[in-house]
Amino acid sequence: MPKGVLLDTSFFLRFLNEQDSLFSNANGFYHYLLNADYYLVVSTISIAEYCVGGSIDELPLKNLQILPFNIDHSKRTGEIARILFDERRKGEVNFKERNLIPNDTKLFAQADNEKNIFYFLTSDTESIKAYDILTKHTTLNFKIIDLRIKHSEYFGFLDL
Repeated sequence: MPKGVLLDTSFFLRFLNEQDSLFSNANGFYHYLLNADYYLVVSTISIAEYCVGGSIDELPLKNLQILPFNIDHSKRTGEIARILFDERRKGEVNFKERNLIPNDTKLFAQADNEKNIFYFLTSDTESIKAYDILTKHTTLNFKIIDLRIKHSEYFGFLDL
């Protein structure tokens, strides 16, 4: 079974901007994952987010599988969001400048529901915070990868 990686909007913002401090990491992950026969997935949600400031024509669509948001994703989003709302109500978590990261819960639901998606790649610290909270309350069928870590470090090999 081929392994998929869901790429967050923050990945594309870094990957498509050579001046960005994380461009090198994003570029490294992109090429490593393609060469290691992972398939790269972008959600229609991330495409919409990207198009707020960019154009769909800028995305490397020929190397991406597009994942539409569907009813099964919607049901899981509700479950995931409920956990985060409960934690926020209890005062256990405070999300910076966002009510609850609603798009992140949708993306998590997609990654969790799609059996071939093994990883979610992001540089968004609030998204990583939400993931860490969720793993204390529910089982997620994917791992999060922090783009601030080089691909060689994450996958455990020397990048010579």
